[in-house]
Parts: sequence; structure tokens; C-alpha cells
Amino acid sequence: MIILFFSTLLIILISSIVMLISSVLAKKTISDREKNSPFECGFDPKGSARLPFSLRFFLIAVIFLIFDVEITLLLPLASILNLSNINTWMFAGIFFIVILLLGLYHEWNQGALDWAN
Repeated sequence: MIILFFSTLLIILISSIVMLISSVLAKKTISDREKNSPFECGFDPKGSARLPFSLRFFLIAVIFLIFDVEITLLLPLASILNLSNINTWMFAGIFFIVILLLGLYHEWNQGALDWAN
């Protein structure tokens, strides 16, 4: 138990030292106005570089990523069909699909999928 404690303490100490050294070395000492401004082929920018971002698009993108990851977790079910009991395989697959459909219904019910609003 004491070896585990000292190992954890050593790992925390080493990682803290590495983070401290990297934060000290990564600081920019010279702040140049030209380097901090947006670059547009050598010309002065015509508008603001900080345009407002569509929050609806971001929400749709995050929902897509979540459901995309869940689909990639569903794909190995086809390859383990021969290795597992058919009842267990069906229960796991149907349970996962039901969770996926409940999440989709919740997002639809909350209005997150209404792009026109």
C-alpha cells in the first residue's frame, strides 16, 4: 500500500514539474501587434476577424459527433455474433439501440434539431 502511495506521489510531482516548466517556457515575452492581428494575404482586414458563430450549427455538430460515436460502438456487434449467446447479443444490441433512440427523441423533443428557428 505504501508503494502505491509513493508511486502516486512521484507521478503527481513529476507531472506538476513538467507542467510548470512547459508553462514557463511557452510564455511569449514579445507581444507584436502585427502578429496578433488576422492575416489576409498581406492586406489590412476589411472586417472583424471575430465573426459571431452560429450556436445552432455547433449544437448540431456536437449531436452528430455523439451519435456518430455511438454508431461506431454499435458496429462491433456484428463481428461478435458468432462468439456470444444469441440472447445476450440481442439484448445488448436492442438495449443500445433503445438508448440511442431515446437520446434522439429527447433532442428532437427539446427542439435541438429544429434548424429553421
